[in-house]
Amino acid sequence: MGRYAIRRLLQMIPVFFGATLLIFLMVNVMGDPVAGLCGDRECDPATAARLRVEFGLDQPVWQQYATYMGNVFSGDFGTAFNGQKVTELMGSAFPVTIRLTLVAIVFEVVIGISLGVLTGLRRGRPADTGVLLMTLVVISIPTFVTGLLLQLLLGVKWGVVKPAVSSAATVDELLVPGLVLASVSLAYVARLTRTSVAENSRADYVRTAVAKGLPRRRVVSRHLLRNSLIPVVTFIGTDVGALMGGAIVTERIFNIHGVGYQLYQGILRQSSQTVVGFVTVLVLVFLLANLLVDILYAVLDPRIRYA
Repeated sequence: MGRYAIRRLLQMIPVFFGATLLIFLMVNVMGDPVAGLCGDRECDPATAARLRVEFGLDQPVWQQYATYMGNVFSGDFGTAFNGQKVTELMGSAFPVTIRLTLVAIVFEVVIGISLGVLTGLRRGRPADTGVLLMTLVVISIPTFVTGLLLQLLLGVKWGVVKPAVSSAATVDELLVPGLVLASVSLAYVARLTRTSVAENSRADYVRTAVAKGLPRRRVVSRHLLRNSLIPVVTFIGTDVGALMGGAIVTERIFNIHGVGYQLYQGILRQSSQTVVGFVTVLVLVFLLANLLVDILYAVLDPRIRYA
């Protein structure tokens, strides 16, 4: 297992450089960052030239990337166009989004897996049909519609929660935004768990465990559920980075100043340092989440061993 983890870590190095290079190139061809600094009015040539030299935009793209990566490994992600360090923006944004993502993952795991196991063991019954219809409706509704609807009903009309999250962004304030963020993924987890449980319930090892006279609870928890969770763990592991990077809509609706908010502001203002810096960290999150998922495979299924 240790050798496998080291090999995967080494494989992550070219993936990291390749992903960051693509992101850096796409951001730099997205538009003229200097033009974004000047707003609606065009910058005068002298100011534009000074800004290009100040932010290193007068250098070739490959040299800009090499300089940027060298600064990243020294802990410097650059300076946003408003003069604030990108690391300072990360320090205020990532803790909020991490809390929001953890709340969303808890909803996915608790509600999604519970519904999936319940319907997988009762395939074809009314409860199964009801959950399938409910998850299909949730998947069909865009996140911004779900967010605005819950904000209107729970926050404005009924007053159960605050319509907007405060700057502290405590866990109790993030429950509704976390549910909105996790809604679509939760539905997929429920359907994926249901399918996996229903298929594995007819497997030989489950029939053997039942024939031995083992209690139903032990058969489900020790034999059926552990093997059925392998595809679910894969989905949730890859969904961690997607939730952190895809929270732009949810954070905008509930006024959460997290990663999604900073990415939105960076794209809006064409602040390449901000966008590339945040996405670089998100790439690392994706890679580490995938590594953790691969290691969890062997924990869930003892038959899986890595050479």
